[in-house]
Amino acid sequence: MAAFTFTASSLFGSRITEPLTLISSKSPSMLNFERTPVIKISCDYSCLEVKDVHYRPPGTQINLLNGVSFSLPEKSFGLIFGQSGSGKTTLLQLLAGLSKPTSGSIFIQSYTDDGKPTQSPKSLVPERVGIVFQFPERYFVADNVLDEVTFGWPRQRGGPQLKEHLALNLQRAFNWVGLNGFSLDKDPHSLSGGYKRRLALAIQLVRT
Repeated sequence: MAAFTFTASSLFGSRITEPLTLISSKSPSMLNFERTPVIKISCDYSCLEVKDVHYRPPGTQINLLNGVSFSLPEKSFGLIFGQSGSGKTTLLQLLAGLSKPTSGSIFIQSYTDDGKPTQSPKSLVPERVGIVFQFPERYFVADNVLDEVTFGWPRQRGGPQLKEHLALNLQRAFNWVGLNGFSLDKDPHSLSGGYKRRLALAIQLVRT
């Protein structure tokens, strides 16, 4: 008879807090557990929270947004739609930190798997928000993909750690948008419409 012990520190983003010991033998009928512990799995996740946001441009008496509230979990997509002039672009500007709400709040909140907050809300940092325009190729400025993605990176000489950090960010961003193995010498304007949008996403992701 042999004993097998395993301890998992992560399982699809979850933490198992109790090791499990299994006692087994050659006979399936003799398979049994030495003990039956309660396995606690923690599945924390974060949400973008917009709570009762109002916005009135300075010097005016008209609200462009009135009581906007929604919650968007991480690794998910959200769709904002409405008529022209309904405030879609204004809301995106608030999320990007280009403007500030007249009232209400925009923050990141972490939750446990049962929906309970795990910590105090964190303000949404504008530097961690990227905007991809409908026609991103209009804003491409470089002659090749590599220069386009790294445009705006620190140009001063950095140490090995900074260079490694930037290289990892570049590789990660390209993997996320499906550009891994893509030629960095290509002219961004020569890409197809779909690849132009992938590149635009990579440009934003590489800065996070």
